[in-house]
Amino acid sequence: MTEQFQKHYKVTPRRSNPSLRQKNNTMGHLGDLIGRDSPEDCMQNEESYVVKFESEYINSSVPLYQEYWMAALKKDISRVQNRGLPGLIIPVCHSNLKTHTLSPPGQNSKPYALWQELPQVKPVLPSLSAQEIQLQEAMFEVIVSEASYQKSLIIALNVFQCSAELKQILSRVQHHVLFSNLKHVCRVSERFLQDLESHLGQNVVMSQIGDVILNHQKGFQQVYVPYLTNMMYQEALITQLLLVVQGNKRFALILKKLEKDPQCQRQTLKSFLVLPFQRITRMTLLLENIQKRTRGVCLDVPNLKEAIEAVRKIVEECDKSVQEMKRTELLVSLDKQVHFGSIKSIPLITRGRHLIQEGTLKQLQIGGKTGAIIISHNDLYVHLFNDLLLLSIRSGPRFVVEDHALFPDHVRVDDVKTTILGLPSESFLLHLTKNQDKKRSSSTLILAAQTRSEKETWIKLLSKKKTESVEM
Repeated sequence: MTEQFQKHYKVTPRRSNPSLRQKNNTMGHLGDLIGRDSPEDCMQNEESYVVKFESEYINSSVPLYQEYWMAALKKDISRVQNRGLPGLIIPVCHSNLKTHTLSPPGQNSKPYALWQELPQVKPVLPSLSAQEIQLQEAMFEVIVSEASYQKSLIIALNVFQCSAELKQILSRVQHHVLFSNLKHVCRVSERFLQDLESHLGQNVVMSQIGDVILNHQKGFQQVYVPYLTNMMYQEALITQLLLVVQGNKRFALILKKLEKDPQCQRQTLKSFLVLPFQRITRMTLLLENIQKRTRGVCLDVPNLKEAIEAVRKIVEECDKSVQEMKRTELLVSLDKQVHFGSIKSIPLITRGRHLIQEGTLKQLQIGGKTGAIIISHNDLYVHLFNDLLLLSIRSGPRFVVEDHALFPDHVRVDDVKTTILGLPSESFLLHLTKNQDKKRSSSTLILAAQTRSEKETWIKLLSKKKTESVEM
């Protein structure tokens, strides 16, 4: 724990509690997370802390971030609808902000919601233009919204994550999946808010907001990427725990009780757990609004463009990590369903592999004597990965592999003269130039899709070059 964190939050240590030690960043299949803890899970201890909201300029009357986010969303919608009425938008925005009166610490402090209502700002207001004031308000909104976010995060920690009742009914793995690194997210937010307010304290006419963002870029990246990546497991676990089966009512009852805590203000656990996603995606919009306000203003806001780009990259990295995790989960699930039988087996779970397309096609076979063409068919299930093609027969939930080949190196497709051969117009040829059977140098299959559109889709995907297939 840092001295800043201890000073700012008035940290109170609670009873230590063993926590999960992960071997790697991949959480694994959800079914494995619901089970019992292994001995290795108990190797690392983690202290729980009760934290308290404090701010130099904004007290606890700031609304929860859930309320702020919803109000901001409505304001965005209103701004779009009234794009041709800029003169009406600003007063409406100011009016909305004033509905949540914020008070600085101190017995004689006056409630305020706007930068221009700060006592320290009053002396400099006459020297600023209306546009410069709007720019300051846009930067001050980053501080107000971060304070709101911080308040909600602290409630999430104090009411839910530190709940002794939840710890009693959840395994250590479940508890870790449910709250992930939320505590670290809260600490990074606290330091960010502290630096924002320090900047405001040094000069009430702010200009270094871009520098403050860039100074915290690494911290944002370290906490938001793993948290947002874990959210798919988080959501699935909550759904699993809320199912009233096998005497699992206790979780639902305890959760209902915790959500009734006055601090939560009728907000649900899910609304608290989604906060980091809402915050990091909202940050870009806040910075873009500041950039918009710099037009026609003499005050320079250095490194603002770089800050916007930095936050965008973090959001993109979060999305990329989530997609990679989903792909890994799909591979894990498929690995349990795919059976090679007498066919040479290959490892399905490989780094970088992901599914491009899957579906059922008809495999056509032509036979019969001269003058009598007989067409028979059977269903063939196709899994097309970015580096592999699997052809299987589906048997219930299982896929029994008939053949496989490296894609796209050993896969080629051709159209076929369907009219001459009396084949369905949705037919095409699939060539495996080197398949799993080393005794055969190649094999050709006649496949048919359900519709012409589906045929075109398959031909397009199966015709991808190596560089194109990897990028998908």
